[in-house]
Parts: sequence; structure tokens; C-alpha cells
Amino acid sequence: MASSTYPGIELLATPVVLVDYELRIVYANPAAEDLFAFSLRNVGGLPLTQIFLDASEVIAGINNALGANWSYSGRDLTLTRPGQASLHLNCLISPAEARDVRFLIEFRPIDQQLKLAREQRQIDQQQANRELIRNLAHEIRNPLGGLRGSAQLLERELDRPELREYTQVIIKEADRLQMLLDRLLSPNRPPQVAPLNIHEVLERVRSLVQAEFPQGIQIERDYDASLPDLRGDKEQLIQAVLNVVRNAAQALEGHGRIEIRTRAARQVTLAKQRYKLALELQVVDNGPGIPEALRERIFYPLVTGRDGGTGLGLTLSQTFVQHHHGTISCESEPGRTCFTIMLPLE
Repeated sequence: MASSTYPGIELLATPVVLVDYELRIVYANPAAEDLFAFSLRNVGGLPLTQIFLDASEVIAGINNALGANWSYSGRDLTLTRPGQASLHLNCLISPAEARDVRFLIEFRPIDQQLKLAREQRQIDQQQANRELIRNLAHEIRNPLGGLRGSAQLLERELDRPELREYTQVIIKEADRLQMLLDRLLSPNRPPQVAPLNIHEVLERVRSLVQAEFPQGIQIERDYDASLPDLRGDKEQLIQAVLNVVRNAAQALEGHGRIEIRTRAARQVTLAKQRYKLALELQVVDNGPGIPEALRERIFYPLVTGRDGGTGLGLTLSQTFVQHHHGTISCESEPGRTCFTIMLPLE
């Protein structure tokens, strides 16, 4: 169907698809072609079920509109084209009686809305976590000091060396818990901001991880050398990225590949603020992936899927990234886990 047949719809910035009585595509405007990555020349005349893997939600909406002979609004629908990522959309389905057109379907992508809502939930959860941890750490610190001091006094009164082994266990475990508390409380230090090159940070992280895992782990770099300097706390950013890369190396169990990638991102919204230019830093590994049960909670404190892990590394990374007005997110499936850190460059 020639685009000139529907000149008004052709000029709309909103994706619009027209279907006939058999739910075959009659017309799709350029905005819809861009959204779904198809050409009207290739999909014209095809039914929706042949174009989308999961068209059932849209077809159910069409049936509702048909039954009521009135517009139907569908929210938070998912549409997937073969070989492409799923799209999250709202849609408005309106009956139409124009030649061979039966329904007009207007789509509105909501991925950005979902992303902003997810980021806000992360920020709110992180603030609640920090307050909880701070209060809990202060409540534990005083009795922990008394426990250690009592063990030291008891050790002085013991004349049998084999009994001192038990007091040493108490003292060492108290020291270990004290170090844990210090780590929980340390992120409260405000960042010491200065101009820095992000690739110097990444090279430091790479050298530390390669020293820790000298064999079996391949770390690849894909840097955008044109990126400008950013203003940040070098030590905090090193620790934030190091925690992510080290987690990836540990997930690979000594064998696999990690890619560290930097790119410039334009017109980005971070924590409800719009920036013309931002840094997109990705850490990608080809490990087994994060268990589905943990994916929504990996930034929570004391949540870990690794034996012997403290569950603090990613929590600290999120805190340090938020200190720099940035965001950190994760997408994971078996064979590919990608952590994305976004930092403003203005």
C-alpha cells in the first residue's frame, strides 16, 4: 500500500498500523517501520500473527474493540519480532471504516518509562538499605567491642595454651565482623571530585583482576578514545568497577571472557535529570548468568549467589555510582551477563 494513500498518518511521529478485517497489515507509517524494524513493502498483507511472535495480547484487544465497537486501550503489552528484543508498549485500538481498513492501532513505547521507574525503585531501595545498615552496624559495634575485650581479658587468665585457641577464635571472628561493619559504613564518605580519564580507571581495574586471576580469564577492551574526561572520585570509581569485574571473573570460575566497553551516550536521563552527554560503561562476561531468582535483588545488601560471598560488592558499586549521579543496571541470561554503568560527562 503506497504511503501517499494515508498522508496524515504518514506524518505522525507516533507509530500507527492499519489492519483489515482479517487482521492483515494494510499500512504502517514510517514511525511504525522504525519501531518494529520492518518495511511495509515486506509486511504488507501479512497477518499480525505472522509478523509478531506474541500477537495474542493485541488480538485480544482488537476483539474487545470489535465487541464493543469502541476504542480499546491496552497497557504494558509485549511484542516481539523474530530475532529481535521484545518491546514494551501501550496501544490504542480504534475501529475504522475506511475502504479496506478495519482497525487503527496506535503504539506508544514505554521502555523509557519502565527504565525510569526501575531506576527510581533502585534509588529508593538503596536509600532504605543504607539507613537500615547504618543503624544495624551501630547497634552491633558496641556489643562487638565488649565481646572482643572480654575475650582478651579471659585469655590473660588462662594458663592452658589449648584453651587460648578458643579465645583467639572469638577475637579473630570479632575482628572479621568489625571489618564487615567498616565496609558497610564506609560508603558514607562523600566523593573527592577531580577530573579523570575513565580509561585510566579501567586499566587499573584490569591489572588488578588479571593479577588475581592470572590464567584462564581473558579480558578484552573496547574503548572509545574520544571520550572526554569526567569529574569524579577516582578511588570510588575504581572500587565500583572492580567489584563488577571481579564478580564476573568469579562467576567464570577461572575460565572465560570479559569485555570492558566504553561509549558516549547522548540525551540521557539519569536519576530524573537530562544530560546531553554521558558515559556508557559495559562489563560483559560469557559466564553462566545470574540465577533468575536473584536478578531483581542483586544490588540488595547481603544478597549473593556465591558460596563465601558477603553480598556487599554490588551494593557498594551502586552506592559509589549514585554518588556520581549515575546509574548501574544488569541484564543476564545464560552465556551473557552485561552490567551497564551510566555516568554524566557534563
